[in-house]
Amino acid sequence: QVQLVESGGGSVQAGGSLRLSCTAFGYTYSITCMSWLRQAPGKEREGVATVYTVDSRIDYGDSVKGRFTISQDNAKNTMYLEMNSLKPEDTAMYYCASGYRRWDGALLCNYNYWGRGTQVTVSS
Repeated sequence: QVQLVESGGGSVQAGGSLRLSCTAFGYTYSITCMSWLRQAPGKEREGVATVYTVDSRIDYGDSVKGRFTISQDNAKNTMYLEMNSLKPEDTAMYYCASGYRRWDGALLCNYNYWGRGTQVTVSS
């Protein structure tokens, strides 16, 4: 079992920055990829960023490229999301998820554990 605990959400004005953290507890040896995903009210869940823990490969969603940075501290079992130049459309509940990597024509992360989420609100 793996437990994921997010922190760092909050309210910020457009153009501001926030840093989210996600710490994994438990059987962390099973984790080969971790992601940040977000969901705004009335919208589908969207992948924000993924880090593959073995080779540190990183993928970003198109809407956050150049503004958000995902990183990991393996010693602390913690993943971060540095969010800069925030826009009102970044407002959403942000979730941390962990899982295992697989190949299905493209490199994917299959999630088997989720955090409870942390709210990010960006005002104009």
